[in-house]
Amino acid sequence: MINFERITPNGQMIREHLLNCDARSCEYAFANLAIWGRQKAAFVEGYLVLFSQFDRSSIYPFPVGRGPLKPVLDALIADARERGLLFRITAMGEKECKALEELYPGQFRFHSDRDGADYVYCISDLAELKGKRYQSKRNFANRFWINHPDAQVLPLDDNTRQAAQQMLEIWFSQREQIDPLGDFHLEKQAIQRAFRHQQELGMEGLVLAEQGQVLAMCMGSRLSRDTFDVHFEKALDGVDGAYAAINRAFAEHLREKYPQLKYLNREDDLGIPGLRQAKLSYHPDHLVEKYWARLWEDEDAN
Repeated sequence: MINFERITPNGQMIREHLLNCDARSCEYAFANLAIWGRQKAAFVEGYLVLFSQFDRSSIYPFPVGRGPLKPVLDALIADARERGLLFRITAMGEKECKALEELYPGQFRFHSDRDGADYVYCISDLAELKGKRYQSKRNFANRFWINHPDAQVLPLDDNTRQAAQQMLEIWFSQREQIDPLGDFHLEKQAIQRAFRHQQELGMEGLVLAEQGQVLAMCMGSRLSRDTFDVHFEKALDGVDGAYAAINRAFAEHLREKYPQLKYLNREDDLGIPGLRQAKLSYHPDHLVEKYWARLWEDEDAN
């Protein structure tokens, strides 16, 4: 059995390994691994291997590293067997699916995960909002500044974090009133962990504040050398243009601070129709398509 250990915010070896491998899928953002669910990691044959648990579901994201892959996958399959689990491998693109099929011909059944596909945007597109296709987004952002001329763009730090937390309490309260059976506790926990360990996680954020009240906030972290991952973005209901304004402000900030950045990964849409429409309306450069697979023998046993 692999000796997996819980991923903590100060796991710098894991963070550096992921950054150097240039993964673009949000599952491999170190901050996400440290704040969501119960995620564990180990190194096997030079690969970072992950064991993720969410609400009674146990999965193995595709290993990240270089070198012979089959011994690593064999070790993961054996680990699942020893734990009494069905082996489910996730966060694969077409390249990873091809590698898995070549190493285990005919042994895996593959499934598309469209709801988990990441939306990746050119950072310049979101910072500039040029041209006709972004006219509505420019209008929304401009409407915010017309209605809130005294609002400020401020860093999400020790000076603004408490006000941001107060805004989030309102945001979650509103969602829970609309959907009392909704499952918001995981996201609440993740955001609180992000706030507590912002520096160790390498997370950055901005807020739109007016007279001490935060109207919108966003938070993200470096995913690879040319890609930044936006983990959280929230705005108060009824504040017209707040989402467009914070989105644009964050893109402008990151482009200026990190000239080498090309892309913003704004993660998936969870299969929520309104969220999918909103993400598509920003015209992604591309989607990070994802697949998961399970051994045929496990499919038969299920």
